[in-house]
Amino acid sequence: MTDTTTLSPGLSVSDPARSSTKKKAVLYRMVMPDHLCPFGLKSKYLLEQQGYEVEDHWLKTREETDAFLEEYDVKTSPQTWIDGKRVGGHDDLRVYFGKDDAEDDGKSYRPVLTLFAVAALLALAVTAFTAIPFGLRTFELFISISMTLLALQKLQDVESFSTMFLNYDLLARRWVPYGYIYPYGEALAGILMTAGILWWVSAPIAIIIGTIGAVSVFKAVYIDQRELKCACMGGDSNTPLGFISLTENVMMKAMGIWLLIKHLLL
Repeated sequence: MTDTTTLSPGLSVSDPARSSTKKKAVLYRMVMPDHLCPFGLKSKYLLEQQGYEVEDHWLKTREETDAFLEEYDVKTSPQTWIDGKRVGGHDDLRVYFGKDDAEDDGKSYRPVLTLFAVAALLALAVTAFTAIPFGLRTFELFISISMTLLALQKLQDVESFSTMFLNYDLLARRWVPYGYIYPYGEALAGILMTAGILWWVSAPIAIIIGTIGAVSVFKAVYIDQRELKCACMGGDSNTPLGFISLTENVMMKAMGIWLLIKHLLL
């Protein structure tokens, strides 16, 4: 149900613990004319998905919200109570229901794996009626489309990418401009490979940046044993630097070598 009680600064809110019963949760969230808290909506949805009847209290003004935060000595809303005990905000609620690990540092390979999955589907889509599905051209397109999509992630914020890249790339550490050039080179090589043109431009670029990247990742992760975030998905990536990052660079290098073999020797 929705609480329509209006709070004033300095007044206490009703104790949500009193309303708590089995399979019933009490939720306080911001619902203002100019702001509907997304985490409040997510908390309500999550509770309902878990089979809880939600006693939904709206904090409809900044004054109400400030009074609530002060009354319960919390810093943020939404806040949830279950069985008379405060669980906390949306992140705390996800941990409570086992959706997240309390010790999780936020790092995940999911973004880059999703990107690879989309690239694979695009490669299949392109070759479905023009070539043999799951054939060599499909594999070529998978790598080239992956390179293009990864470059696009980096190009959204080249400054942030270059900063993260400097944490581990050996060439960028010696020559800072390389951190700015890299995503453009990756994009150019990926687009040319996808189009199947100017292999003599795309192949050397892929071999050079793929080799430098593979060596840099291997040294940082497997020799220096450093725990770093990979810049492969851009400057705000939470993808750990590791095996997938190494595989990405090896695939890029392998594609460049394959193009040289294909056009010079076959």
